[in-house]
Amino acid sequence: MNLRTRRGALSAAGLLGTGIALAACGGDSASGGASAPAASSGPVKLVYWGAFAANLGKAQEEVVKQFNESQKTVSVEHQFQGSYEELANKLTAALQAKQSPDIAVLSDVWWYKFYLNKAIQPLDDLMKAEKVDTKDYVDSLFNEYVQGGKSYALPFARSTPLFYYNKDAYKKAGLPDRAPKTWDEFAKDFAPKLKGAIDPKQFVFANGGYSAWIFQGVIWQFGGAYSDKDFKMTIGDPKGVQAGEFYRDSIKAGWSQSVKNDTDEFKQMNAVNIINSTGSLVGILDAAKGKFEVGTGFLPEGPAGFGCPTGGAGVAILSGLAKEKQQASMQYIAFATSPKVQAVWSQQTGYMPVRKAAIESKEMQDFIKTNPNFKTALDQLPKTKFQDSARVFVPNGDQILSKGLERILVNQEAPSTVFKEVADTLTKEAEPVIKARKALGA
Repeated sequence: MNLRTRRGALSAAGLLGTGIALAACGGDSASGGASAPAASSGPVKLVYWGAFAANLGKAQEEVVKQFNESQKTVSVEHQFQGSYEELANKLTAALQAKQSPDIAVLSDVWWYKFYLNKAIQPLDDLMKAEKVDTKDYVDSLFNEYVQGGKSYALPFARSTPLFYYNKDAYKKAGLPDRAPKTWDEFAKDFAPKLKGAIDPKQFVFANGGYSAWIFQGVIWQFGGAYSDKDFKMTIGDPKGVQAGEFYRDSIKAGWSQSVKNDTDEFKQMNAVNIINSTGSLVGILDAAKGKFEVGTGFLPEGPAGFGCPTGGAGVAILSGLAKEKQQASMQYIAFATSPKVQAVWSQQTGYMPVRKAAIESKEMQDFIKTNPNFKTALDQLPKTKFQDSARVFVPNGDQILSKGLERILVNQEAPSTVFKEVADTLTKEAEPVIKARKALGA
């Protein structure tokens, strides 16, 4: 399977916050499970909406192509819908018009909104019929989609943030070939040495892209949080403000630069260090080939220790499909998340395999022995945790947090003031979510 990719844009779409209520639209082997739908009048045709752009889109197309060629009872048509946010907006409109797809990719920050609106269906009975080994999925990733004891999506393109560094610049600065163990070490030792060794036009660290996702780890590293699980907003508490001050001070001290696209700055050798998705790994390695050597490491620890969130996307089935389409959709998802496909997908993208069997396979183990940068995310995964409710469950939570961080990094506003306003906005935006959860008995 020829899957060459990099991570696409990831952003949230506020469904509950738009005032539009969504109406429900009225085996583990790589070749499918035992309950393939009958094809009395040809294959069951499915429409699959994706949000992966450029090389990532080509990778997704290849998975679909391989599935369609693996059997004759189901035919999947992959339709690119733009970024995650664009897909969410289109899916909202499609559900209203009762013209939704059968399957859709859902990111970490908005799958829950479709769940609350009963737009996606539970998968348990379908997985059982397809003989999907649910115990083989990485537990933490599988459990993120479980609500009320039922699964509403399966992990597919899952990631964590990684610390990327330019090994050539580190060597020039006389630094060890590793990521900094702590932010204190980076600010006091690594940053000054790098600043003295690199070109004046370069900058030590670029901060930009997925800012609320990256800062989720940072605020944990300082002992704070965006919120608790019951939507009490805690970002403005002292530990959260301390993390914000650290971010603002990094700009003042001159070792951090706020940019539009940190991945591009790193690829172009303008930035020596960034924190970005493991899903960006292949794209970064391809761009750096022949120019500089890339290293990856765990996120640096803060005063309160380690902190790193999970991220990425899963795949769900829309509600209201005919029985044969439900099972056909599950057949595709079982294929796309099977150990064989996940092992190849991971090697060709940088995303983490979502199956234990894929991680433990000889193919994957042999690969990471000669490609250690791919091993970093797998080693870091047991230390990660699910994100705070404020970002992943509140409509537009990701955008609200990102705009607040921009005020701190770009405008140099006081974190205490910004985070108080952010907390107030998040509290208001959480109200419909809390009501919807109560209505569902969640």
